[in-house]
Amino acid sequence: MIETPRPGQYEVVPAGSPLADLLAGAKTRTARAREYLMCPPERFTVEYAINPWMDTDRPVDTELAVKQWRGLRETLVRLGHTVHTLDPVAGLPDMVYAANGAFTVDGHVYGARFRYEQRRAEAAHHRAWYLAHGWSDFHIPEHTNEGEGDFAYANGLVLAGYGFRTTVAAHAEAQEALGRPVISLRLVDPRFYHLDTALAALDDETVAYWPGAFSPASQRVLAQLFPDALIADEADALAFGLNLVSDSRHVVLNSAASGLVGKLAARGYEPVPVELAELLKGGGSVKCCIAELRR
Repeated sequence: MIETPRPGQYEVVPAGSPLADLLAGAKTRTARAREYLMCPPERFTVEYAINPWMDTDRPVDTELAVKQWRGLRETLVRLGHTVHTLDPVAGLPDMVYAANGAFTVDGHVYGARFRYEQRRAEAAHHRAWYLAHGWSDFHIPEHTNEGEGDFAYANGLVLAGYGFRTTVAAHAEAQEALGRPVISLRLVDPRFYHLDTALAALDDETVAYWPGAFSPASQRVLAQLFPDALIADEADALAFGLNLVSDSRHVVLNSAASGLVGKLAARGYEPVPVELAELLKGGGSVKCCIAELRR
């Protein structure tokens, strides 16, 4: 049995432990410093239900949510990454899920157009932040899409989800805005309503995903594009383990996804578990809280 590092103890793997043995025998990987955007959950509540994970009868402990969010941010900084902050806005409790506000590649920004009325005003705040911080090539979308929630970047390709939030028409629009090939992948399980709940890029060439979240045809596409992908199981996905961020070596993921830790370690990645139970109440975890800025 693989021992999962306790939150806050991720930098030291005890010598002789199963995880240490896996890391020692696995491929050596090199971390690459990343740049991220996050929004603190000071306004976070669950006031409505727009995904299967949201329950308005389950109260949110905002103080705990902020504490857990700060732990995530501090983890990223400790790993050598730059983290920018977007100010939260009253009346927009889901702004903590900063990944949904835009998607960036090569300095180009494809903005969001949210499906649900409750979140639509977020898009303007994201756009204002990007423009104020030098991202002048900002494309305002005509078609519904939810930013990095439904877009991932791997091996020079943009992987794009559709079926619940983002429309297929947005995929063609994103390709024109970003100048990168876009591969459409159909999501079929409403529990995995965004691509980033079912698939993650681990490095420039490798992804991890749970096949059951995708249509049979999309599963075949993924198998052809990424024959060496890390295939997660349903338990990994249900624990939001695939809603992760990776710097090509360290993989920051929800501590509830203990089953994924050994699979990552066996591939030479260093799992970094963090506690985000309060933010799971809104249907999001590590990746949902982090937009990667690709200049």
